[in-house]
Amino acid sequence: MFALPLCENILMKKPETQEERDLVVEALQKAQFGDKLKKLPHGIDTVITKEFDSEGVALSGGETQKIAIARIFAQNPDIIILDEPSSALDPIAEYNMYQNMMEVAEDRTVIFISHRLSSARVADYIYLMEDGRIAEEGTHDDLMSKEGTYAQMFRLQASNYQDVSGENGGDMCE
Repeated sequence: MFALPLCENILMKKPETQEERDLVVEALQKAQFGDKLKKLPHGIDTVITKEFDSEGVALSGGETQKIAIARIFAQNPDIIILDEPSSALDPIAEYNMYQNMMEVAEDRTVIFISHRLSSARVADYIYLMEDGRIAEEGTHDDLMSKEGTYAQMFRLQASNYQDVSGENGGDMCE
């Protein structure tokens, strides 16, 4: 994040038209930042960080991550590379972010690195890296049927999301 207005952090330049300002708001909504945006003192013109502006705002890790994701929605690049894009998001925000990302990423290449294997389910193809090499590769279903490291790790992580009361009849990931 740069010590600049939110809109400039999204566009990576000053907005020149109302359309660009509207694009920033739309991108922030898709990145699940809409509720926070409503609370900012100057909306998209609020300076991010208090480093050079006492009226600037300090954001949480999750909010900062949402701004970075909003950049993708606003800039619409051909190739998107994300490193742990949902690490600071709660499960609902993560799900919504990936749903919106899939919409924007249609016909584009998206590479994302994640330790949360529930997020890997949205991928067309998965590479499991171990010791700096590709240990397993395939679709989620392929990797689950191989009963290898991916399947073991996925089930271990999914067990953390099981409904303790049993009311949901299983985990939310499968």
